[in-house]
Amino acid sequence: EVQVVESGGGLVQAGGSLRLSCTFSGFTFDDYEIGWFRQAPGKEREGVSCLSTSDGRTSYADSVKGRFSISSDNAKKTVYLQMHSLKPEDTALYYCAVDGRPGKCDYDMAFWGKGTLVTVSS
Repeated sequence: EVQVVESGGGLVQAGGSLRLSCTFSGFTFDDYEIGWFRQAPGKEREGVSCLSTSDGRTSYADSVKGRFSISSDNAKKTVYLQMHSLKPEDTALYYCAVDGRPGKCDYDMAFWGKGTLVTVSS
């Protein structure tokens, strides 16, 4: 059974930083796609960042470019989302998802965590 667990959320003041972690187990693929998504209260889920472990490619939503950075520790089966210069509009439940299909980083990814809450105060 594949398990995906996010951690690292919390309350932070605007301009602050947080690092989210996503640890997964029971995943047998050597290469995989990782996606970070978020959903703010009353809003639809949106994609934040993607990482492909096969070639290291990353992508970011325009709203977080230059502030967020995705990275992975393959040995630990852990992916990080480093967030700097946080804004109140970054407040959301942040989800991590993983999929073994090359290039698959969207809302239809195979395995999802339950999310970690990030609250940015003004």
